[in-house]
Amino acid sequence: MSSLTSCHCHQPVVHQGNPLAEQKTRWAVLLTVIMMVAEIGGGWFYNSMALLADGWHMSSHALALGLSVLAYRAARHFARDHRFSFGTWKIEVLGGFSSALLLVGVVGVMLFESVARLLNPSPIHYQQAIGIALLGLLVNLACAWLLKDDHGHHHGHHHDHHDDHHHGHDHHHGHQDLNLRAAYLHVLADAATSVLAIVALVGGMLWGADWLDPLMGIVGAVLVAIWARGLLRDTGRVLLDAEMDAPLVAEIREVIAELPGAEIRDLHVWRVGQAQYAAAMSLQMTTPLPAQAIRERLAIHEELVHLTIEVAGG
Repeated sequence: MSSLTSCHCHQPVVHQGNPLAEQKTRWAVLLTVIMMVAEIGGGWFYNSMALLADGWHMSSHALALGLSVLAYRAARHFARDHRFSFGTWKIEVLGGFSSALLLVGVVGVMLFESVARLLNPSPIHYQQAIGIALLGLLVNLACAWLLKDDHGHHHGHHHDHHDDHHHGHDHHHGHQDLNLRAAYLHVLADAATSVLAIVALVGGMLWGADWLDPLMGIVGAVLVAIWARGLLRDTGRVLLDAEMDAPLVAEIREVIAELPGAEIRDLHVWRVGQAQYAAAMSLQMTTPLPAQAIRERLAIHEELVHLTIEVAGG
């Protein structure tokens, strides 16, 4: 005869948000909008494609930064809404994913306009355009400083298993505020395109290399595309619960492997917070052991805030 028992452990997943990051992002939005207007206006007036590309790029960042602020606010507003069974953290991740999609759109606009200017060059007012580009770079650096964060944090676990073995674990789990990272990447990309614009304008002014201006627009588009791809990958993994290669999964398997007669038949681990996970597992036990005792063994991993265990014995 076989028996089946289950154990559910659930700590309320109430997302506290990131108030400091939200406040800093608001300031970054204000600075970005002011500079965006100056760069787009200056680019059209002085006929600089590099400056226009930087301004258009900055306009997407203003929208993306605003989206980040809204994501923080929505996550905080719905934090205690019972409909979100695993909390509202993924609202922020969704904001980061949406920002990455905006970056992809900007890449297309930058490439189209840069190629058009490369094929049909026109006179550029270099000195004025350089002045605006330098101001834009300063604003971008100020925003990057505001949004700079420790994008991963280190925490060590010293786990004592109550059996004949003693195990010490010191892991580095990288947990990022992906919404803040999206905002940071937007202003960092803006700073990079500002540098490229300045290089192109100085080169054109000193050596008459008018082709440098649209060429740097293309280079900037490629750079932004690379960053957008990385952000899409990281946020997409979280949204699709692709977490089975996380260090915690191996740690759970290690704990279960030390139980006498225990075999994992099914295991699912997914992230429900910046450093919080949920897990559901089905175990086959040849040696009787209550599910509650297994849960206590797994309690050494403070990242596990929701745990469901099904135990079948023969």
